[in-house]
Amino acid sequence: MLDIQSIRADFPILHQEINGKPLVYFDNGATSQKPVVVIEAIEKYYKEINANIHRGVHHLSQVATDAYEEARLIVKNHINAAQLHEVIFTSGTTFGINLVANGFSQMLKEEDEVIVSHLEHHSNIVPWQFACERSGATLKVIPMNEKGELVMEAYDQLLTDRTKLVAVNHISNALGTINPIREIIDKAHKVGAAVLIDGAQAVPHIKPDVQELDCDFYVFSGHKMCAPTGSGILYGKEAWLNKLPPYQGGGEMIKEVTFEKTTYACLPHKFEAGTPNIEAGIVLGVAINYLNSIGFENIEAYEKELLKYATEKLQEMPGIIFYGTSTEKASVISFNFEGLHPYDVGAIIDKLGIAVRTGHHCAQPIMDYYKIPGTIRASFSFYNTKEEIDRMMDALKKAQSMLS
Repeated sequence: MLDIQSIRADFPILHQEINGKPLVYFDNGATSQKPVVVIEAIEKYYKEINANIHRGVHHLSQVATDAYEEARLIVKNHINAAQLHEVIFTSGTTFGINLVANGFSQMLKEEDEVIVSHLEHHSNIVPWQFACERSGATLKVIPMNEKGELVMEAYDQLLTDRTKLVAVNHISNALGTINPIREIIDKAHKVGAAVLIDGAQAVPHIKPDVQELDCDFYVFSGHKMCAPTGSGILYGKEAWLNKLPPYQGGGEMIKEVTFEKTTYACLPHKFEAGTPNIEAGIVLGVAINYLNSIGFENIEAYEKELLKYATEKLQEMPGIIFYGTSTEKASVISFNFEGLHPYDVGAIIDKLGIAVRTGHHCAQPIMDYYKIPGTIRASFSFYNTKEEIDRMMDALKKAQSMLS
């Protein structure tokens, strides 16, 4: 049982008013809020250990390097990677996907195929389009159904010996659908394809075990799990990371440089060119420790309560249209009111202190499927409450009355 009031006390930003109304923050799918322990860790870094890492023999450099590598170990243990050097620091999910896609663009051939799904964020579509354009490979798409679930029978038909990579999200950012990624991975491996999982929306709610999943790549962002923006992780199996060429050239990623030839550093440094966002990497470890102190089983159970409560309350409203009604679903609700534009609703409830996301959520193919311009998306976190949902309901009723 979570002590929600104690948890909420950890998040200073939640205790403010917007337009004279208590802030209700239901835009957690875009970014999470940060607890005091994270904010203080950022301040501590710049006050006490700010120095470049891996490059100095002086005290501060060594302390900063130790803290950065300790964070890598925290991530390794959290996702259960087999090797520490399989954990690559990035600026976020988008960077990680682009890194892998860039490598595959140099390995794919014209007869090869890459599979993505209809549920993907643009960050897991566009890099693969780039890769296919450069290589001549073909991009194929797993279709979705009306409930916002992937049509797995169609996936079975798409898989062939020409499939070289499958890239799907763990959880849909627009609909909250939890995809059957273990089944997707197992089937892809049977035809010899690699699998990349976009875990950006999953890691705030679920503790992934990359060895149990047997995925080849798993990418996620820190800012959605209470860590700073500009932080993220690419996990890759050692064999695959060794196959991929470097994504960027520069300092740290080299073993030896001459004007005639450059040899590359070993993993993970091969993919970590230049001075990284040191503070964000270190504090990502702090955020993961914070979440684990609460417990992901507790987080998941409580967020399911919030999802059920909010869904039931919304179902009582006339004219409500839900998008994404999968049985397996994270704490995200996408909805509209019949005849009302989502932006208009969002703008009104913002005046009442309610922060939700409106629009296509960087998932335009999903909106095109439903033939809508966008949705109202309420995404819940473990620091939200049922009382806040009640406030959202009151605000939505006012908006519906004003716009009807």
